[in-house]
Amino acid sequence: LQAIKPTVGVYYRKYFNDYVGVRGHFRFMQLGYSDVYNKNEFERRRNLSFNTDLFELAAQGDFNFFRFEPGSQVYRFSPYLTLGLSAFHFNPYAYYQGKKYYLQPLHTEGQGTARFPERKPYSLFSYAYLIGGGVKYNLNRRLNLGLEILYRFTQTDYLDDVSTTYAGIDAFPTKSDGSATIAAILQDRSNVTGPPIGDRGRQRGNSRDKDQYATIELTLGILFTSYRCKF
Repeated sequence: LQAIKPTVGVYYRKYFNDYVGVRGHFRFMQLGYSDVYNKNEFERRRNLSFNTDLFELAAQGDFNFFRFEPGSQVYRFSPYLTLGLSAFHFNPYAYYQGKKYYLQPLHTEGQGTARFPERKPYSLFSYAYLIGGGVKYNLNRRLNLGLEILYRFTQTDYLDDVSTTYAGIDAFPTKSDGSATIAAILQDRSNVTGPPIGDRGRQRGNSRDKDQYATIELTLGILFTSYRCKF
């Protein structure tokens, strides 16, 4: 909650009855965090940070707990549950001395090197399982207002470019003048908070769990069809 960032989106929802519907939803969002917010001593010392622009395309099923009819004076409110699956693109980056660097090409955990042949460069595309809920209220026959909380269980552990262990400073060749490359600098930023901790094999992230993220969305729905009785 210390690093809330914006998200915007557009969706199309089709209801089969007053309780069950499906929707396609496209979102653009920004995610990011920094270890400066952490109270855990190791994470604070680690001093890593990331940001990413994320593009998400989701298919969701919505299930109303109450009967819901836009325009009705009786059935105008309902809490609901939503489940779904999304595909998304991300590309984590960090700043160093005011300059922006994309992290995946830097192979900050030694991906793709001879020292770590089992570590493959991660994909910038992944998918996630979605679960969430919300409430909605019809303002009139055409407009519905909602508030939704949606949680994602992603199938990547590199949303923040952090997953396993440090590769070690000697895994990154120096420049021709003997100075450190930007990859070597960004793979271990602990020297800012004290003596470097990025020894080869030392924990850098938590590879046991995939990354997760959530959104809180205020939604406005415009009804294209009519709920008026035909008889």
